[in-house]
Amino acid sequence: MKNKLIIVIGAFGSGKSEYSINLAKEYSLKGFNVSLSDLDVVNPYFRSRDVREKFEKDGIEVIAPQGEYKHADLPMISPRIKGEINNYDKFVIIDVGGDPAGCRTLARYVEDATKRGYEMHFVVNTKRPFTSTAEEIIIMKNKLEYTSKLKITHLISNTNLMEFTDEEIVEKGISIVEEVSKQTNLIFDDYLVLDQHSEKIPSGIDGKNKKVLSYFLSKPWEMPILKGI
Repeated sequence: MKNKLIIVIGAFGSGKSEYSINLAKEYSLKGFNVSLSDLDVVNPYFRSRDVREKFEKDGIEVIAPQGEYKHADLPMISPRIKGEINNYDKFVIIDVGGDPAGCRTLARYVEDATKRGYEMHFVVNTKRPFTSTAEEIIIMKNKLEYTSKLKITHLISNTNLMEFTDEEIVEKGISIVEEVSKQTNLIFDDYLVLDQHSEKIPSGIDGKNKKVLSYFLSKPWEMPILKGI
């Protein structure tokens, strides 16, 4: 398998940052030289940049604002991201901010991404506003593509209600995303389950692949910067 460029997008609260982080970990363990670029300028808390120190120990480079700007709620983009996209010796994952406003930042990389070739994974949680039905998901898809100037290639189902997640909720989400796949001809192979819920959610629902995610990101009230430490 060659070094891919995978762009991960999703509406606010979809879980796309956790997916991006786990994806980076997965391919690093497979032996790839992985970099994870944080292009999330929307959400100030649940961002890939928060795992920089953890991942450096595993040889995964996280490209994101550093130092005093690490947790800044500012639309800051590292100039190194363009270089990462053009580094064909790396397996590059880009975590993009939720909703169309966040995807607008991708427009500056269209030429480079298109030249290299890319996958764009749209993470969907049908238990979140604006992506609860197939119709809403397609509307969101069209908005994200319009603002990013890039095309979604894969659908990823991440339907959950945190500790209230059960098999019925996950199955319903998969069913809705499958309907979107049929209407759009987008690839839909994987559904996501957090590791603490994995035992109660079976594998192979509707013939899809269950991917178990480890929980890396802290909640806002768990972050040291907010505790005054």
